[in-house]
Amino acid sequence: MSNEERISRRGFLRSGGTLAAGAFVVGALPSRRTIPVSSRRAPAPAAQAGGANDRINLGFIGVRGRGRDLYGYFGALPGVRIAALCDVDGNVLAERAAAVEKKFGAKPAVYKDQRVLLENKDIDAVVVATPNHWHALSTIWACQAAKHVYVEKPCCHNLFEGRRMVDAARRYGRIVSVGCQNRSSRSVRQAMAFLKSGGIGEVYAARGLCFKARDPIGLVPDGLGTGDRFKYFVWNSPGANYDQAYMANVDYDAWLGPAPRRPFNYNRFHYNWHWNWDYGDGDCGNQGPHQWDIARWGLGQDGHPRKISSKGGYYGEKSAQETPNTQAAEMVYADGRIVEFEVRGFYTNAEDGIAIGNLFYGTKGWLRLDGDDWQSYFGRKNEPGPGSKTVGEEDFGDPMMAAAEGGHFANFVRALRAGDPKLLTCPIEVGYMSSALPLLANISYRADRSLVFDPAKEKFVGDKAADRLLTRDYRKPYLVPKTV
Repeated sequence: MSNEERISRRGFLRSGGTLAAGAFVVGALPSRRTIPVSSRRAPAPAAQAGGANDRINLGFIGVRGRGRDLYGYFGALPGVRIAALCDVDGNVLAERAAAVEKKFGAKPAVYKDQRVLLENKDIDAVVVATPNHWHALSTIWACQAAKHVYVEKPCCHNLFEGRRMVDAARRYGRIVSVGCQNRSSRSVRQAMAFLKSGGIGEVYAARGLCFKARDPIGLVPDGLGTGDRFKYFVWNSPGANYDQAYMANVDYDAWLGPAPRRPFNYNRFHYNWHWNWDYGDGDCGNQGPHQWDIARWGLGQDGHPRKISSKGGYYGEKSAQETPNTQAAEMVYADGRIVEFEVRGFYTNAEDGIAIGNLFYGTKGWLRLDGDDWQSYFGRKNEPGPGSKTVGEEDFGDPMMAAAEGGHFANFVRALRAGDPKLLTCPIEVGYMSSALPLLANISYRADRSLVFDPAKEKFVGDKAADRLLTRDYRKPYLVPKTV
């Protein structure tokens, strides 16, 4: 294997943290008044990583919700140390640091500014679990600082920055994995390999389902307060009314990051950011990326779709939610294969018992996938064929089955230890393509029309207004450069 294919984990750190002459130097991270420099040279290919017994030091950026789950998962893996935590909410940061020390027996370093964390030469890789609008910039900065990255799905908030993430991983020679966890599920991989082997004939359509009943989040004025005027809901439960003392320990400007400057509002903060276009993508881009990813995978599509259509709306009691709670999308690839995706945020029936999952349709039969459970059916009488309960250890010729052993977090660590991005089950190139699907669906929804997309140019055909939604107006100094 060539040096270009193997990436050293320890080699860079032992070099003192300095890249080739004229290249980006750790410690010169963008400050609040500077932006990433586009003329930096990539580090030279490094030697093979250290032995399998070397400890891997992880830093976690964003630890309130998903980040808390992730440091628990990664910390349970042998030879992995939760070395640092970073969050702009100092209240959360203190709680999580105490929890890590209690669970794992060592106190992590704590940071409110991720740029300072990235200067720490002892950190081998970072895990990014911020709100969606921060995923790209955190990943790009980390790559420039010679850190490897595990970033949650969707990996990006728009297609422009997603492509820059791919560029950064390649230019700086970093291992970047995206949190599409089904890629490392043995059962899901079985189902996908079964489809690829022609198990239900030619797969011509896939359907993704996201049926999650969510109560309205409410409508509250900007600012801090209590009482009925400031009553709102987070995941069907009353939300917390943070007071001045709490917010004094939050870097709200950094929380906003590349998004426009807006006054504080409870419904544009913890968790409910999902339902605002400045930060989130609705359930189409929240739960949805998992099922979008599986649908694209099962259809065998490596590129973008050609035709995109999405309809829906927000129904029910008036609230601050901007994203739809009911949405149906359809995408058609150049070869005519179809992906459908549906969000139902109110009370609904399931489809063949599935609320969150996928359906695949082929010329010989169809297949249902519900979590790790899958089953195929054939003929007009829906006679059952192979499924997760009957195939045992059969891998249907999947060459990556061994790399997925132990799950998605172990897969990332395995790739780090080997210094080999080819071991990743969901590298940034794959994660970006899947993350793009809900983003494209949302553009069609917001534009209120069907669109034609040029996969090679990553632009819409004859629609400059839709093209503007492929990126955003970044707020200084939180800029994603055109060239990383």
